Amino acid sequence: MPSDAGGGRAVAERTVADLSERDLVARIQERLPSPPPWLVVGIGDDAAVVEPARNRLDVLTVDAIVEGVHFDRRFTPPAAIGHRALAVNLSDLAAMGAAPRLALVSLALPERLPLADFDALIGGLVALAARERVHVVGGNLTRSPGPLVVDITATGTVKRRGVLTRAGARPGDALYVSGTIGAAAAGLLLLRDGLLPADSRLSDDSPLTDADSRLTDDSRLATGYCFPSPRVRLGVLVSRNRAATACMDLSDGLGDAVRQVAEGSGVGAVVDAGTLPIDPAARRVFESRGADAVNAAVGGGDDYELLLAVGPRRRRAFEAAARLSGVPVTRIGTCTPERVVRLRRDAVEAELPRGYQHFR
Repeated sequence: MPSDAGGGRAVAERTVADLSERDLVARIQERLPSPPPWLVVGIGDDAAVVEPARNRLDVLTVDAIVEGVHFDRRFTPPAAIGHRALAVNLSDLAAMGAAPRLALVSLALPERLPLADFDALIGGLVALAARERVHVVGGNLTRSPGPLVVDITATGTVKRRGVLTRAGARPGDALYVSGTIGAAAAGLLLLRDGLLPADSRLSDDSPLTDADSRLTDDSRLATGYCFPSPRVRLGVLVSRNRAATACMDLSDGLGDAVRQVAEGSGVGAVVDAGTLPIDPAARRVFESRGADAVNAAVGGGDDYELLLAVGPRRRRAFEAAARLSGVPVTRIGTCTPERVVRLRRDAVEAELPRGYQHFR
């Protein structure tokens, strides 16, 4: 744990208001690894200075997660908040085929946020950054009169010809999705309902993965929601092989991603409900509540998988990249010339369920 900068009461009893901004920055800085050679000026100055990666393009993304909108501190462990804040950015980089490089972290902290929660939040963020070789090079701390806000800007690099976008799909391209869908939405339902026992492993700096065999189905679903695994390696390998014509992450659900790719590419799409890789435990959770599992899985967000469009001539290259990444992929549909997005179920086509809407 970080040293108790500032002295006084034990960490467990203190809040962030007991420390100065400089003290809080020091608690972050001592958790970070040694700076890489390309970081010319890092934390401690007015801005970071980095050396560009040679012969590569920079890819930039920013995402903020807000208490009460994107997470609930009543059931989301502090480490998960830090992990998720970075994961959403890494998932965007993965969807562009970019290898992550650096992150800037801006925190708006309520005065009464326990110092122990601050440390755990930073621990979750730093653990994922270390796993994905991302360097935190700076950021900002400020007081919040309301919710906790974590705002991260991340950058990655990619070769010019390897950039993945939402705009390249063509009629006849196959649609694939990585991993499974529905697990995070089901995990969130369980957490909201209070059906899971407290699990100290969910607040560890190095949490168990959502595939850990020691977890019960319910705990695995909750862990998948709290600690999503952005598909960085898959995105980078597909980019390297130029094996996909379009790509997008599933942060707002599969239904949203299919629509965005279709609109960006000027195509339509038909998704086959029978092929959807719905997590079996998530299916049971949805059905136990009387929900349609297909609609719930397609419309639910927070899975952070990738949707990819792949042309006929590149399918072998794509499948080879997927195998090398270690992430399973499933063909779920086809891009069509008609600019409509449909779900085919038992030979009947209907509108594809929509994903998460930020303003509605």
